[in-house]
Amino acid sequence: MTVSSFVLIVLILSAIAFFLGRRRSMSLAGGKMSTLHSRPGYYGWYVALWCGLPAILMALAWIVLRTPLINGAVSDVIPPDVVAAGSGPVNLFMADAYNLATGNIVSREPTPAVQEAASIILGLTRTVNLAFAGIGMALALAGLTFAYRRITPDFRSRNRVERILRILLIIASTLSIFTTIGIVLSVLFESIRFFQRIPIFDFLFGLHWSPQIAIRADQVAAEGSFGIIPLFAGTLLITFIALLVAIPIGLLAAIYMSEYAGRRTRAVAKPLLEILAGIPTVVYGFFAALTVAPLVRGFGESLGIDAASESALAAGLVMGIMIIPFVSSLTDDVINAVPQTMRDGSLGLGATTSETIKLVILPAALPGIAAACLLAFSRAIGETMIVVMAAGLAANLTANPFEAVTTVTVQIVTLLVGDQEFDSAKTLAAFALGLVLFVMTLALNVVALHIVRKYRQAYD
Repeated sequence: MTVSSFVLIVLILSAIAFFLGRRRSMSLAGGKMSTLHSRPGYYGWYVALWCGLPAILMALAWIVLRTPLINGAVSDVIPPDVVAAGSGPVNLFMADAYNLATGNIVSREPTPAVQEAASIILGLTRTVNLAFAGIGMALALAGLTFAYRRITPDFRSRNRVERILRILLIIASTLSIFTTIGIVLSVLFESIRFFQRIPIFDFLFGLHWSPQIAIRADQVAAEGSFGIIPLFAGTLLITFIALLVAIPIGLLAAIYMSEYAGRRTRAVAKPLLEILAGIPTVVYGFFAALTVAPLVRGFGESLGIDAASESALAAGLVMGIMIIPFVSSLTDDVINAVPQTMRDGSLGLGATTSETIKLVILPAALPGIAAACLLAFSRAIGETMIVVMAAGLAANLTANPFEAVTTVTVQIVTLLVGDQEFDSAKTLAAFALGLVLFVMTLALNVVALHIVRKYRQAYD
């Protein structure tokens, strides 16, 4: 039995437990709901939670402990010469054994030791799966029986269920927090290792980016330059072009849909506009590379400008189209949140609709609109695929939109692709770039949330 099938059986058993608990509470009440402390559904949820939660915890233990238990048993049959060779050959031996046990392709002709390890893995996997499944089913049935017997008309099932759900919510929130902390610390530690090799001043204020360095002693390569200024210049240039496209169009679309469009028009136009947010970025990248980039190059040549086939302007235009729904949707929500009494008062004083929008609605919604623009700015900074396909990989320090540039996110992808030594400055530079980008987007999001908080305090 696999973990997924076990969880499916537990969910079905929990559903049955819900109906059993609900039915028992109604039968004890004798059809008189007033005699029950809680509604029948709470009794059902109480039994279902006691049935499902212990089994789910056993499934988590199953996932965590199964591999260490099997690896501990297999380690006794690993040949001494493989163990002496280091962790690499040991990992390869274990991978071949697992692949042979599951019927997958192995890296080489399996040796007798690998075949013995595979047979041990196959036998232990079945034993461990059956043991955990049996214990889990026993816990589920025991929990169901325990909760079912505790049901009485005076039993405070609602309080118990709400307490259990509160604990689950706290656990989920804690896991989210620790996940975020883990991501930040992992990036931070690797960035510290990078700054131990490359001075932080050279990284933050260097004007040249060329991370090609020699990985091995017999390899000929440059020393490497890790100045981040060209990357941020390219990132800000493309983002600026994208915002020049997205903010006016998104703002005007939001004003039209909230103040001028009828219900039928709004019901059709807003979903069509938000479809842009659901298009994969790789599709935008193809559109930018195959359609927009040649048009931009032809336009530049018609003006006598030497335009590159991959340019910041092409990537920025398509990225602006992509983030239009972010601006329009958020701005539309902000404008609709402005109290109707403000509109009525302005119109009652003789102002026209356009004057009301300019003098009343937009000033009242300005904090929310600013927050929407900042969030769109954060979205544009983190885009990768469009830039890879339309702007190129050249780290040029330029303000010319017709030249090829690159961004921080593109370089992070480039540094981690291919056969790289993880301990080299070139690979560690990706973590330093990620840390700087994280701090930058975090600051933008904090500013946006602060503005939104002030807006909500003013108009809630």
